[in-house]
Amino acid sequence: MGLLRIHFTADDLARTTVAAGADPLWEVVLSRFRLQDKDKAPAFRSWERGLRESPARLSGMASGLRWLTALAPEAPYFPDFLTPAAARDGLEAGLDALRATPSRRFRHELELLARHAPIPAWLGALADRPSAPVAELATALAGYHAAAIAPYHDLIQPAVEADRAWRAGHLLNSGVEGLLSSMKPMMRWRSPVLEVDYSVDRDLPLRGRGLTLVPSYFCRRVPVSLADPDLPPVLIYPIDAAFRWQPGERTPGSVEALIGATRAAVLQAADGGATTTELARRAGVSLAAASRHAKVLREAGLIRSVRRGPAVLNLLTPLGSGLLGPPLGSGAPASK
Repeated sequence: MGLLRIHFTADDLARTTVAAGADPLWEVVLSRFRLQDKDKAPAFRSWERGLRESPARLSGMASGLRWLTALAPEAPYFPDFLTPAAARDGLEAGLDALRATPSRRFRHELELLARHAPIPAWLGALADRPSAPVAELATALAGYHAAAIAPYHDLIQPAVEADRAWRAGHLLNSGVEGLLSSMKPMMRWRSPVLEVDYSVDRDLPLRGRGLTLVPSYFCRRVPVSLADPDLPPVLIYPIDAAFRWQPGERTPGSVEALIGATRAAVLQAADGGATTTELARRAGVSLAAASRHAKVLREAGLIRSVRRGPAVLNLLTPLGSGLLGPPLGSGAPASK
């Protein structure tokens, strides 16, 4: 275990932010490592089981997994071109930036990788072509994301949002130093340096550029950053394990026993969004009863209501979604 020392100035503290959500390409790369974990956390065991039980998903992610196994081996380095900054604007923006990777950069970072792990012959042959094979790589990673990440959006997004909201509370109450202090024990704020448990020893001077903290569902144990210190500074950190879905905690009838069968039916009816009239129809209750139960669920923080024209749309909150969990016996969330 090493230590990453991130050096802040006053300008860096002013420019430090928490990303709005998980970065799709960082999640792609980091999820590849979770497949290799021998001591998988419960949430990752369920995720992997869902993949292995779906031949279509395994087929869809096969090409991307081959690339990731070659480019992101069990080593302290993988190429920065896999996780371009543009991915903060979404998967397609990130893939476009990946496709635009210059051949010179592709080959240079492959040479850096070769210092840490053997390069497969097939990848070396592709790298010797006049133009870098980044179009094929981007297509493969898009397929991997569609098979291994996108179907789990309804588990990943609420978990990441919950962690971000928790960090935001520290930021509002205690400023950036409070936010950084909330990252214990994986990080320790010793002004003006943030000490981060890391895979290797290194220093990262921010030089007034600030730091973007990016919450990640698939990051585990220690944060990770870009290898090139001249790229925009980011630190991908694992969300608190308490926010990840824990399989096996829900048993048949448990939600009903907690909040009552009718209220549980109304909560389930709000999955995907529903007007109060639709809640009543889906749950098989009167409009007045649906309105009454929705009010209780809203006050408990399990649903939120948003007015859209003359209608009120009822939506599950992350807390409500977490209470329902995936369909029993599925081992994984259904794709929508």
